[in-house]
Amino acid sequence: MPLVILTVLTVLIIGLVVGQPYWRQWRRRRVLAKPFPEAWRKILKQRMPYFRALPADLQLQLKKHIQVFIAEKNFMGCDGLQVTDEMRVTIAAQACLLLLNRPNHYYPELKSILIYPAAFIVESAQTDAAGLVREERRVLSGESWGQGKVILSWQDTLAGAADPHDGHNVVIHEFAHQLDQEQGPTQGAPVLSRSSDYQQWSAVMQQAFNELQVKVAQGLP
Repeated sequence: MPLVILTVLTVLIIGLVVGQPYWRQWRRRRVLAKPFPEAWRKILKQRMPYFRALPADLQLQLKKHIQVFIAEKNFMGCDGLQVTDEMRVTIAAQACLLLLNRPNHYYPELKSILIYPAAFIVESAQTDAAGLVREERRVLSGESWGQGKVILSWQDTLAGAADPHDGHNVVIHEFAHQLDQEQGPTQGAPVLSRSSDYQQWSAVMQQAFNELQVKVAQGLP
């Protein structure tokens, strides 16, 4: 009898592991079969002025990503903040901009988004060159953790969504870290097929960043 039980448990575990991707895809198809809520559409128009500037195909793609993202992620309010659909849609829309036109898994390591009303204080222990440990307090508008969490300031989230030209968007910044963390420790570089490609990637990114800084300084889009 113990052997039978062990065999059944083994089969069940294998079935769960093998069947999980199919189960996930089935759930996503069910989510995407539902129409995009009209209330969410109004939130996009109100909070995301550049949504209407997107081509129609990207608007549709973004709305589908938003539906899956909201269905799969847990949103939690901090410091007494009550999470609303406005918060979910505004955060999801900005996070999902990074998923457009690419194979994606909807930030597979991410489980929860913690939302503070405004900037929050983080206390951490820092070790200096002499080996001394000291407590440090930092005021942050966002933070990305490798343990499946992103922390955001709602005030800064709204500010980033309202002005796409100011060069500041805490949601995109923190979720870019999440994309980076999909491949392991955060290092800021994508996984490339050849080691020699990293030098070219670095040069292209540096040039684009320099051009972006010049445009921001000149007030250009």
